[in-house]
Amino acid sequence: MTSILLPEAEAEIEAIVHEAAGSKSPLAIHGGGTRDIGRPVQAARVLSTQALTGITLYEPSEMVLAARAGTKLSEIEAALKANRQRLAFEPIDWRPLLGTRGEPTIGGVTASNAAGPRRIQAGAARDHLIGIRATTGRGETIKSGGRVMKNVTGYDLVKLFAGSWGTLGILTEVTYKLLPEAETETTLVLEGLSAAHAVEAMSAALGTPFEITGAAHLPGSPSQTLLRFEGFSASCAYRRDRLAAHLKPFGPVTAVEGDASQALWRPIADVTALGAAADDAVWRISVKPSDGPAVGARLEAELGSRLLYDWGGGQIWASTRDQGDAGAAIIRAALSGGGHATLVRAAHATRAAVPVFEPEPAAIAAIAEKIRAEFDPAGVLNPGRMG
Repeated sequence: MTSILLPEAEAEIEAIVHEAAGSKSPLAIHGGGTRDIGRPVQAARVLSTQALTGITLYEPSEMVLAARAGTKLSEIEAALKANRQRLAFEPIDWRPLLGTRGEPTIGGVTASNAAGPRRIQAGAARDHLIGIRATTGRGETIKSGGRVMKNVTGYDLVKLFAGSWGTLGILTEVTYKLLPEAETETTLVLEGLSAAHAVEAMSAALGTPFEITGAAHLPGSPSQTLLRFEGFSASCAYRRDRLAAHLKPFGPVTAVEGDASQALWRPIADVTALGAAADDAVWRISVKPSDGPAVGARLEAELGSRLLYDWGGGQIWASTRDQGDAGAAIIRAALSGGGHATLVRAAHATRAAVPVFEPEPAAIAAIAEKIRAEFDPAGVLNPGRMG
């Protein structure tokens, strides 16, 4: 039976990790438990950060926020909304996709480097993360970064820990730089484009100075190609008219404003727009946008995949049947010209047998292993999760 540990302070985490390292007893590290991704971790104990809660610093005038790792994302977003501010990278909620419960936490967002459609313009979570506190596999709590943006020398552990999935240390506090909330947003919609023409249209829009904050293509009957921009109402109206004229060669353009525009992007961020069957595997594929349509066509033909194109075609979500290798060999062969694929959703047995994250070249894998060994020499933090 798996036991769940809920430490309330860093000192408790340090003691738990010291004991685990000494007895070589693996720990599965969880935040809110909403992102069950990676190879299954074989551990008799789960260390959850859910009890490490609370916003520890919020200075709206400086646009910076620090919170303990177990703080619910909804609590942070509510505090920011009261001051018309936001996390720039558009946090995502994969509970519908993964069939998980619980509440997303800011530590889980950081450990997974999660980001939604706005990443194409604003970057990922790590691009706005400016400080961390974390307990390593040595049972030592470290601090990196700070509460202001500045140039520093030395190792950038802040960026290293973002996206490390709890394999280097247990995040206990994170600090983010914020952005003002947009007054409004507009989405331009083109219908009936093929994937190839959609990528052309998205590339044309992204090449303009109109600061596109979302560019996605949803195949279907008819297909929809969506282009979003945000800001002041007058600016959005100006960009709407100019961009619609710029996209005239691709067909009629419909403008969707405000709340209706937001409603278009939530299913894209949360990947429910993919429409994958509940028992399908789901892959996230990163590729050059110009290669996206050919990769997508191959997956449709050979695997019967449903597809969703995001980030101007640079990110493809694809469903496959959760049988055998869940299409891994075909998908990774399709990326032989460049790119990588992550198996985001599949049964435990599939994820235990198939490399979930893109296999690394030997030299990179050796460096990654040395880094993990430095932070977690006993190998007790989420062992094998990224294997």
